Amino acid sequence: MILILEPNIDATSEPYRRLMAHLEALEGIRHRVHQVHGTERVLTEIYLIGNTANLQEEEMGSLPGVERVIRVSDAYRIIGRHRDDEREAAFSYNGVEFSQDNLHVFAGLCAVDNPQSVEAMFRTLAEHGQTCARMGAYKPRTNPYSFQGHGSECLPYVFELAGKYGVRVIAMEITHDRQIEEIEQALEGAGNPTGVMLQIGTRNTQNFELLKFVGRQTRFPVLLKRGFGITLEESLNAAEYLATEGNSHVVFCLRGMKTNMGDPHRNFVDFAHVPVVKRLTRMPVGIDPSHSVGSRAAGPDGIMDMMHATAQGVIAGANMILVDFHPDPKRALVDGPQALTPHEMPFFLEDVRIAREAYERRRALAATQTTGT
Repeated sequence: MILILEPNIDATSEPYRRLMAHLEALEGIRHRVHQVHGTERVLTEIYLIGNTANLQEEEMGSLPGVERVIRVSDAYRIIGRHRDDEREAAFSYNGVEFSQDNLHVFAGLCAVDNPQSVEAMFRTLAEHGQTCARMGAYKPRTNPYSFQGHGSECLPYVFELAGKYGVRVIAMEITHDRQIEEIEQALEGAGNPTGVMLQIGTRNTQNFELLKFVGRQTRFPVLLKRGFGITLEESLNAAEYLATEGNSHVVFCLRGMKTNMGDPHRNFVDFAHVPVVKRLTRMPVGIDPSHSVGSRAAGPDGIMDMMHATAQGVIAGANMILVDFHPDPKRALVDGPQALTPHEMPFFLEDVRIAREAYERRRALAATQTTGT
């Protein structure tokens, strides 16, 4: 059960103290307080954990400071959709809104190699009106001898150049909790010219201690990739780990399943799960076509498999695209064979626009069936 309190309720007020005293007296039930900071108000949600079946919604709704009650029947207590759940699904970060209704392209370097490549990508994004990017500073690799990323050494110039070209949010993978501190220090040193979305990669989806640590910080939103060898349910539970620790500003990213059934693609493309995740949870859903397909191979129609996969995800309602670009893919330190080039940016964005328009038209058509008009 979730109790939604009156907006901007003061934790030192008499109604709040009376409510907490009542909850603490409930036998066999624990509670956890979670605050959602919106642009104009702060919402306080209290999660009741334990045997809540005997609690009456009418009685709980009459408690001091309680605005409404949500009966939770699904496993995903915080990120999930529940009956009579009218909580906001969107969140804003550094001037960019993320929701299940819009779409953002995060294009850039899978792995940062040098300032020239970073600037070339940010310049290209700015020329095409894009304010989000991906930049890999920390790279977990299967092979211990492979390039592991420049780490904190590249952060100052990445952030400075992002500010120069108006990039507002950078998706950046982390592999250890100390890297959050390195990102914070580099941002402050550069004067906070941009924002960072912490990316939890597929290898760390079940690194529960990292999930808990990232969830306890609320400065940065999180991009959580689906685990490449686990079920969708297990991956969604990883998102719940983040939310239970306090950070529910999470985008869930599908990036393909690791199985030979996907050959010759790098992974088995799972973008049909976009509407599933949106139905089960309130999280925006991203797709990573670059790591799903893993090549620039094209069919007889001249369209790359990666572009077809992107369109499939967008037509299914994806809210974010994480895609690899590089000024010179042959010189890329990581995943060059799958990277698009800056001169292909207008083609990519126009193809995405066409797919998004198709999704909007399909959604409008579905609305006519719902309303009977």
